Amino acid sequence: MAQPVLRHLTPRESFELLQKNPRAVLIDVRSNMEFLFVGHPRGAVHIPWIDEPDWDVNPKFVRQIRELMLGGVICDDEVGGCAPIVLICRSGKRSVEAGKALIDAGFQDVYNVLDGFEGDLDDNHHRGTLAGWRYDGLPWEQC
Repeated sequence: MAQPVLRHLTPRESFELLQKNPRAVLIDVRSNMEFLFVGHPRGAVHIPWIDEPDWDVNPKFVRQIRELMLGGVICDDEVGGCAPIVLICRSGKRSVEAGKALIDAGFQDVYNVLDGFEGDLDDNHHRGTLAGWRYDGLPWEQC
């Protein structure tokens, strides 16, 4: 069997995958503050990859994802194993690192959302003006 690889989707492609496959799970890997105050995709599960106060990689990240995936119908051998995992962060960089960790841990169907929730900085150092989930007008919410 070939080694699984992290795959990449645009925000719109990610949304389409989530709509077509109700078993797919969207996981926001940003910090607690980003998730709560900047906003997040509607329906996303929040499991930080790096978080305050020390901004270290979450040593429990892979275990927390494994617990989520084994916690019900998300993983079911009768319907083809574990559901796709779609990871999103601010600009699509932290989610790549988180995705690689999941692939290395044996997860098979992992996707990174290119451009993340807010995209890269524009010439005025603003996010959300060039690309990203929110830029594309996809469903999101904030506290």
